[in-house]
Amino acid sequence: MPPQQFSTQAKTWRLFIDEILISASGGNLIDGTDFPALIGNGITFVGSSVPDLDSSINTAQDLSQISAMIQLIGTQFRVNPPTIPMPKTIKLVTDGYNCPQPTTRKDSMHACCKKDPKFKATLRKTKFFPRQKGDLTISYDVNQVYENNYMVEVTMENNHLLGRLDHWNLTWEWTRGEFIYSMKGAFTCVIEYSDCIYGAAGQYYKDMDFSKVVNCQKNPIVSDLPPEKANDTEIGKIPHCCKNGTILPIHMDPSKSKSVFQMQVFKVPPDLNKTAIYPPEKWKIMGILNPDYKICNITKPTKRSTRCCVSFSAYYNESVVPCNPCACGCDDNTRRCNPNSQAMLLPPEALLIPFENRTKKTVDWAKLKHFNVPTKLPCADNCGVSINWHVVWDFKGGWSARITLFNWQHTNFENWFTALQFKKKASLGFEIVYSFNGTFLPTLNHTIFLQGIQGSNFLIGLDNGTNPKVPGKSQSVVSFTKKFTPGIKIAKGDGFPSRVFFTGEECSIPTGFPARNRNQHNVDLVNLLLALVLAFTMSKILY
Repeated sequence: MPPQQFSTQAKTWRLFIDEILISASGGNLIDGTDFPALIGNGITFVGSSVPDLDSSINTAQDLSQISAMIQLIGTQFRVNPPTIPMPKTIKLVTDGYNCPQPTTRKDSMHACCKKDPKFKATLRKTKFFPRQKGDLTISYDVNQVYENNYMVEVTMENNHLLGRLDHWNLTWEWTRGEFIYSMKGAFTCVIEYSDCIYGAAGQYYKDMDFSKVVNCQKNPIVSDLPPEKANDTEIGKIPHCCKNGTILPIHMDPSKSKSVFQMQVFKVPPDLNKTAIYPPEKWKIMGILNPDYKICNITKPTKRSTRCCVSFSAYYNESVVPCNPCACGCDDNTRRCNPNSQAMLLPPEALLIPFENRTKKTVDWAKLKHFNVPTKLPCADNCGVSINWHVVWDFKGGWSARITLFNWQHTNFENWFTALQFKKKASLGFEIVYSFNGTFLPTLNHTIFLQGIQGSNFLIGLDNGTNPKVPGKSQSVVSFTKKFTPGIKIAKGDGFPSRVFFTGEECSIPTGFPARNRNQHNVDLVNLLLALVLAFTMSKILY
């Protein structure tokens, strides 16, 4: 970074580079990515030792305070001598700055970034920099400071209307030899203190009993406590703690939209004064069935498959359009199936059994209906959760659909939710959902938000005690009016959602939907079979 000139300061500077990197010193990747980092779409650095660049006037042109240097080692393909490897672009992405296209001269590249005269900075009432916005924000608030340690409160808040975390695991990297002495509201997955004994901490704190230390790892992994520890005076008693790692959307339950824990952090020389506090870096957070977060916005990497899928069916067609093959990924060994084949239409009862038990039913159905049977059958969807959207009826004044959730995993989902979005705003006609709680979110692409009612918001896991195995199920009917959506064509695709989310994860959608067949008898086999199975399941539970 070039020196800061005149009276302008660059607070929390961020530098964008479009290249592939092996290592870097003097800066950190903003999303916490480890090296080597594949960054074909670019990467942003933030300052490590010099997070803020002061002005020349304030520092009498002290280069150590007005400039920062990042030394990079990278690999660039298809570059033959005498061509010199260079990044595609470089720019300052700090708020309030404009950067022109960089100028390249042989082995150097530079860009002269200037303050944006049209940028209006938020008026700050304190000297602290305003907190950034994101889908999930993590706050590291130091509330008590001593010479060689401090108390800190870590807060995670969910700001995304459809995002959530289940059984979260949070990790970071200490950069100055710090260690966690005590913790309340959460726990580390490993209680480890050997790094302290044989490191700088052991040399300085010779009289400390390290067996009482919570964790000395450079990259600790922290998890939430279960609800029964909420009132524990030793490790609990922290507001918003102890929810078993669940962070819900704020409109679903405000009391469960944040998670908090506290730590006592000890420092090592030379940081033995009250002002020498260096927050950890390379933060990462993840859940069991959740979207990926990159400090801390939801991202969907192109190479990562989803973890849930959707099937479509309707009263006017006897066949079910199933989930896409390999919707949630496939093994490298696909010799026995075709991952690129179009999914075969299913008989309605096939939705109720695992994929490995569907083959005979699917092939027999195809022969009965004179469908094509490929030599190499399509691969499974491999999804832990599948959702069936079935159009129950379509009449002049309205229409209705039934949604059924299938849990093919052994993990139970408490406080689950699903969200539906339609291309032609069919959701504007949303009236009522009968067995779930339903909310219409007009400001979020006219989303219909569904969740279990109090006492029935638990989607149980797969039952291994039967053959074939029985998935956990939950079902409800959703009613719509056509008063606000005149001209809507349900059978032509308007009655099928274009995007479906389950517990914050966007699900794979079929490439087609059931077609109306003039010769098709309007026999709702899907409705009958699923209703009977669910009724039988509920009777078993109740009696």
